[in-house]
Amino acid sequence: MNNKLYAVDEVINFVNQGKLMSLSGDEKVLKKLPQGNWIAGTIPYFMDEDAGKFDQNKIFVNFFDENMVDFTIKTYDENTIDQIVPDSYDNGYTLLIIPAFQKIHHDFALKAENLEGLYNNPVVGWISGIDLNSADTPKTFNGKLDQQYEDKAVAIHIKLPEDYFAQLDIVNIFERDEDSPSIEFYFDSFDVLNCMIDGKESNLAEYINQNKIDTKLPLVADYSGASINVSIKEVDTENGLVSFYAPVFESKVYKFAKPIQNYLKRFETKTLDYEKDNQFSCNCILNYLYGGFEGQKINNIKGPITFGEIAYQLLNQTLVTLTVDKI
Repeated sequence: MNNKLYAVDEVINFVNQGKLMSLSGDEKVLKKLPQGNWIAGTIPYFMDEDAGKFDQNKIFVNFFDENMVDFTIKTYDENTIDQIVPDSYDNGYTLLIIPAFQKIHHDFALKAENLEGLYNNPVVGWISGIDLNSADTPKTFNGKLDQQYEDKAVAIHIKLPEDYFAQLDIVNIFERDEDSPSIEFYFDSFDVLNCMIDGKESNLAEYINQNKIDTKLPLVADYSGASINVSIKEVDTENGLVSFYAPVFESKVYKFAKPIQNYLKRFETKTLDYEKDNQFSCNCILNYLYGGFEGQKINNIKGPITFGEIAYQLLNQTLVTLTVDKI
């Protein structure tokens, strides 16, 4: 089956056929689905097979039946999210959806890097969101239990045959601007007042304002060899507070990203070899907005446009992909 947007009636038929699926769509259409082998998160932004689009009437479907030996569907709260690794199969992967702006969102982001055995199998997924022009609340759905949540994560744990393996990849169009100052933080947090900028204690909001930093550019740090972004959510100069869409960590050294002249072109260049029939992919709402993705087709990119991406841990402004191949 092809991963793409489908009409609600088509998705209901898939559910009734027992298909194992991860779904993304507006809350009003997800509520119409019967109980079955699926999980879902709310979002009305997508990169479909023909173009990026806003759609509140269809549902994006990722199918997981092929090459699967077994599966379990589970719900997690902030007290049990650390079981995401022990609950996984020895050979397989986990697809995880977490609602934005809830305690479990923050807890997972802050704790994930230290979960024992996290890198044994891929943990991939996304943060559910809303129409940016609405007052809706991000939600997740456990189709197996016929339940929806505002404060809980849902996951599918997939078991693969012994001769298959799952591989997780990220596409990050940003690079650290090595000429920009080094920024270090006093503790792990989504919100920051003061920090060390080139070894001097400074207020980050004041620094951004005084230096006219483009807040569309994320902070970038080296996480064990991978360049990981932390995107700026808000700069409150009155209170001297900077809020991020993912946490900054005390143990990392950050720099602002280099400016990008053509956002869309950079993504096209970075995804020339992108596989058409990947198992799952998602991309960030900030990339969608800043890059003008609506109405644009970018190579073989397909999937939900999210309020955060999961590739073992929480990412920002990043394309995440999962492929399953035979050894």
